[in-house]
Formats: sequence, C-alpha cells, structure tokens
Amino acid sequence: MEPISRDSLTRSVYNSLRTGLMEGRFWPGHRFKIRDLAASMQVSETPIREALMQLVRARALELLDGRSIVVAHMTHAQYLELRTIRLYLEGLAAETATPKISDEDIELMKVSHCELMEAEESGRWGDAVRANWQFHNRLYEAAQMPELLHILGDIWMRNGPLLNYLYPHARPTYDGGHEHFVILDMLKRRDASGVKNSVQSDMIQGGAKLLQFLESIGDTRSMATEPERASRARRKPK
Repeated sequence: MEPISRDSLTRSVYNSLRTGLMEGRFWPGHRFKIRDLAASMQVSETPIREALMQLVRARALELLDGRSIVVAHMTHAQYLELRTIRLYLEGLAAETATPKISDEDIELMKVSHCELMEAEESGRWGDAVRANWQFHNRLYEAAQMPELLHILGDIWMRNGPLLNYLYPHARPTYDGGHEHFVILDMLKRRDASGVKNSVQSDMIQGGAKLLQFLESIGDTRSMATEPERASRARRKPK
C-alpha cells in the first residue's frame, strides 16, 4: 500500500483499505499483518488496528480467534443475496447516471474496458478485476447520489475480493458481445432504461460462471488464497 498523510490517520487508512477491497486487491481469507501494514503506510500500528476493526464491523473483514484479521469469506447463499441487492441498487445508479454522465466520462469508461480486455488477454487477472471495478464505479459516481454510492461501496468491499475467483475459474462470457459495449452504446444514446437493463444483464451473464463455481465449492473457505497457491506451486517438485 502507498504511504499516506498524517492527518486523520485512521480515516485515511480505512479509505485506502476500503478502496483496495473494492478493487479486488485482496483475496478472501487474506490475513492482514498490522506491523507490515503500518510499515508500508508509514504510520503507527494504532490507526491500522482501528481501521481494521472498523472494516470488521462493516463485515468486509473477519476477526478470528480474537486476534487474526482476514478478508471475509463468502458462501453461495451470501453471494446470491448480495447480487439480488446489487441488481436493484446498481440498476438505480446506472439509470440515474445516464442523463448526467459526461461524454468525457463515457470515454474514460471505454478506456477502462480496453484495459480490462488487455489484462484478460495477457493473463494479468488482478488488473482485469480492477479495470472492471473502475468501469462500473465511474458510471455509478455519475449518478451524483453519495448515499447510494456509499451503500454500493460497502457491498463492493465484500464483492471485490470474490471477483479474484473469476480468473481462471469463471471468466465472464456473454451470449453475444461483451455487455460493456452495450452499456457504452446505451449511454451515448442517453437511454436510461437500456443502461439499467445492460448493467443488470452484465451482472447476471458475466457472473453466471462465478455463481456456478461458488455453488460447486459452497464457501470460499475451501479455497486457498493467492499467496498460499503461489507457495504451494513453488514447493511442487519439477
């Protein structure tokens, strides 16, 4: 993580970690080491500990054995419930944003989608997850509804880490072309209903394989985190 200013340290740490969770920079089960975080952010351990506990209360993190703090896991049932909520709220944000979003922001969304495609083609899975979040977040910010955006952020804190399992287990596929192209086209037409429907379709079609994957494992606790997988790969005999 990047160094932060000394002002409002706990809030700064919280916001930095919150964004990291939404962008999928951490996997479900990732264990936070307070000393390492404090060193990387160049702050004392106290604001780190306070920010982590705030994220535990927000259910984005879990406190294990009263000591260890990890990124929250998710079950198939939890994902389905959160997706149902997202369908309504992200649909509302997209519909509201359509007449307000600038042509410049639409072009920046297009850039994010191109970055997503390039990252997928080159196997940079983490960059793909972040580019997808940037695409959607720019649209929802254009709705100019800060309370709704905050609620969506709380949901994406829990959803972002899960999206790491899209690759290579559940790479999004669509019946036709990528749904992002439809969203961009509907935005240029200022078709609010079309944008809403396309965002919801993207969630359902693009997440179909992830839903199947979650159903097959039941709970992300059964999966190793990225560092654990890398460690196991290094230990395998050649």
